[in-house]
Amino acid sequence: MRRYLRIVVLCLACGFCSLLYAFSQLAVSLEEGAGGRGGKPQAAAASWLTGGGRGGSRGVGSVGPAAHPGPSDRCKDFSLCYWNPYWMLPSDVCGMNCFWEAAFRYSLNVQPIQRMHLAVVACGERLEETVTMLKSAIIFSIRPLQFHIFAEDQLHDSFKGILILKEVDSLLYVDTDILFLRPVDDIWSLLKKFNSTQIAAMAPEHEEPRIGWYNRFARHPYYGKTGVNSGVMLMNMTRMRRKYFKNDMTTVRLRWGDILMPLLKKYKLNITWGDQDLLNIIFFHNPESLFVFPCQWNYRPDHCIYGSNCQEAEEEGIFILHGNRGVYHDDKQPAFRAIYEALRNCSFKDDNIRSLLKPLELELQKTIHTYCGKIYKIFIKQLTKSIQDRYDRPPKER
Repeated sequence: MRRYLRIVVLCLACGFCSLLYAFSQLAVSLEEGAGGRGGKPQAAAASWLTGGGRGGSRGVGSVGPAAHPGPSDRCKDFSLCYWNPYWMLPSDVCGMNCFWEAAFRYSLNVQPIQRMHLAVVACGERLEETVTMLKSAIIFSIRPLQFHIFAEDQLHDSFKGILILKEVDSLLYVDTDILFLRPVDDIWSLLKKFNSTQIAAMAPEHEEPRIGWYNRFARHPYYGKTGVNSGVMLMNMTRMRRKYFKNDMTTVRLRWGDILMPLLKKYKLNITWGDQDLLNIIFFHNPESLFVFPCQWNYRPDHCIYGSNCQEAEEEGIFILHGNRGVYHDDKQPAFRAIYEALRNCSFKDDNIRSLLKPLELELQKTIHTYCGKIYKIFIKQLTKSIQDRYDRPPKER
């Protein structure tokens, strides 16, 4: 009896090895086939990759352009292979290496360190704002960051390392007037809170309906009671590319790339805030697809200009500061400007980062004649913690 069992086990082992060999040959053939295809035209973008960890060694222009991947190293984005089944990988990353990585991802003992992807559109006179935003992201973040910067032609020379924006799984889009007061890692972790239908996350446009814009003036559909603000938008790009969206133009559901232009043509005379209005229309018809995060992740002058109305920020501090209305560059909201000036003038040297808090608090105390200045402590509450956390880490990880 044992002899027959050994023969059966041996036959099963041989069959399994043969199956693996067949799949590996299939992977090789797919890679060779993909190698002969022409490249797809894509939008031009500037992309900077910062190294892992924190600190001054990860300066804004620290890394140059990456080479375009060839057939032999098409699996540079290991996370794409690791987290997706082999048969669902895009054609430009398939190959034998990706086959083994995708097939055996659950047996790997070491989890890959995934990059966080941050995108911004820099238009007009937004260079200084953009650099300050990037600096705030680099100073506090822990995991590696890759920046995708879409710029006008006249700004391209200022952003070194222009690369083609590659297909990524997840992306954090921010306006140029954003300042990170805690690590990007923390908002990135909200991706794990998405349910199976959610593809993107944004904060409400207003917390208080009585001062809301959409519920009082909008001439188009909008999400929820007061709409959403697109200044900070976290996206699962893989789900967005696969989803078919309900809409009010046709009974047929449309993909993301097919819905935007028709939507713009229909509502072009009724929209005021551009892409944000289009997003509100889309998520009005697809509310199950949106994850709404608290106002402290997108704190704007509207949250304090008429009195404090962001309870989460009052309790835990501001996580991401959004200086819309041009408040970084005028004296209407000096509390916002004080934070911007402090981070703009801060260098990556450890001593400078550590010493910015005291002068900043003194500047904020001068703003108490404004509604936002009266609650100035919420502006530095999380910033103080982020700086302390930075120095609690070993020097090599800063």
